[in-house]
Amino acid sequence: MNIVQEIFSNHSGWENIFQKGRVKKPQLVLVFGKRELVSQNHVYDDLKNKYPNASIILSSTAGEIVNSGFVENSIVATAIEFEHTKLKTCEVNIRDFNSSFEAATQIVSTLCQKELNHVFIVADGQLINGSELVSGLNQFKAKNVVTTGGLAGDEYDFNQTLVGLNNYPSEGNIVAIGFYGGRLKVGFGSRGGWDAFGPERMITKSKGNVLYELDNQNALELYKKYLGEAAEELPSSALFFPLSIKPEGTKEPLVRTILSICEETRSMTFAGSMPQGTIAQLMKHNSDRLIDGAEKAADYCLSDNNEQEPELAILISCVGRRIVLGQNIDEEIEVIRDQFGKKTLITGFYSYGEIAPFNKLSKSELHNQTMTITTMTEI
Repeated sequence: MNIVQEIFSNHSGWENIFQKGRVKKPQLVLVFGKRELVSQNHVYDDLKNKYPNASIILSSTAGEIVNSGFVENSIVATAIEFEHTKLKTCEVNIRDFNSSFEAATQIVSTLCQKELNHVFIVADGQLINGSELVSGLNQFKAKNVVTTGGLAGDEYDFNQTLVGLNNYPSEGNIVAIGFYGGRLKVGFGSRGGWDAFGPERMITKSKGNVLYELDNQNALELYKKYLGEAAEELPSSALFFPLSIKPEGTKEPLVRTILSICEETRSMTFAGSMPQGTIAQLMKHNSDRLIDGAEKAADYCLSDNNEQEPELAILISCVGRRIVLGQNIDEEIEVIRDQFGKKTLITGFYSYGEIAPFNKLSKSELHNQTMTITTMTEI
């Protein structure tokens, strides 16, 4: 596997910041960047001219991750040349389907072919119901294929997210990459590190991923009570207090974070489904535990890969973690770097939702407020 990583800013243009091997004809280019930059047509045009035979996936973010750590107000392009692995890509738009589950079913139908090894997803972070999407993608699990990935971000604005495949990125898109062949070893890990507090409360009124009531009390008003003066900064300030839920059939609690609020309907829209009758509990952060969670995610990747140092690591961490870690944000990337070593190329972004299983035996879930890692090594 040969890899080259470049970074773009309005000030410096494109700069090469990492290279492993001689990249001649990469099959895949992952492009993660600030929405206002990644939406500029010249960005895709530049990369298409440079890598005419590659599948180019673009996504807006809430912050970018490069090999050296965290960056912002930039675009990170990572071109990957596989030696023994074939790829197939697929793009659908949520507006063409009745539900996110139905859109996922189309992806499964397109990619589920002989020797499918892994599926990586990048999806719109505002218009998609992440829980429904992942539920549909879990049809791959019947073929023992794991799905990982994440939902695009938009800094702290929660306004518009963009995703694209071999074209200028736009709203509503879901892009999937299928990796084929037995010589690609894929690892994954996903950990949070948030602490539950306060009483457990039942979701007494909800619809899909829209929450109305907890314990027959208006959920939005309850959040405002906990936030105090910070309530004026909703929805971003609610990232300090995500909700933990444990839907029926799940062994581990899931964390849910807010995408938007509606004062007119007094409701809150989350990145994933909020099933009525489910027990929920507020959570708060502890910086040390969040960083420890990132380290444990890397540990799990290594244990899944026989402690072999991976060639590529794609990190998808939640925008909420970026907000609460603040100036310490580089620490969660540094502990992963320490675990993997210098030979591993790191890329990724801060997202509105993360996709991965809890472990090898479980199906994929939509997570919020987690550090999710996908590693790849050709053997």
